[in-house]
Amino acid sequence: MLEKASPEVVAERERIAARVRDELVAAGLPVVVPGLYPGLSQGAEVTVDGFDDDAGGVSVGWRSSPRLESRVLRAAELNLPDDPALLHQQVVMGTMLSAITAILVSAGFTVCENLNDYAPFTVSVPTGPDDGPSWGTRKEETAPPCRSSDGCGPSPGTGPHARRGEGNHGVSG
Repeated sequence: MLEKASPEVVAERERIAARVRDELVAAGLPVVVPGLYPGLSQGAEVTVDGFDDDAGGVSVGWRSSPRLESRVLRAAELNLPDDPALLHQQVVMGTMLSAITAILVSAGFTVCENLNDYAPFTVSVPTGPDDGPSWGTRKEETAPPCRSSDGCGPSPGTGPHARRGEGNHGVSG
């Protein structure tokens, strides 16, 4: 019988899943909103498994457009293994999972083959970076602006516009 993961483990998985979604959106990929009606969803789908086993954790897969998925299901129902939609879906899934893997590895995540038989065509993300997101605000961005009195820029009236009489910005002295 499968045991549920502890609340601490689930919370860590949820943290990783949220970071994964953020990084994929930052890279420009659409991400499926959890709880969205499946017939409307497409893009990277990030899920959290709440069980305590080797296959549990954070999974990332790709949902093609509802139209392509509908064609694929219909071809499978009719046992049409050479249907162009099936072949195209295989290429799409492989390509998108490769792209998702590359994006997440670049952002500091560990990504590996998913061992969960109930989550085919997905990758597993067991760990993520502890520091901020790749696109997060850096210290340099929040530093106070440079003032000439700090010695990090030209003094008023000494910049390139000062030669043309524009350095005083309309203030007469």
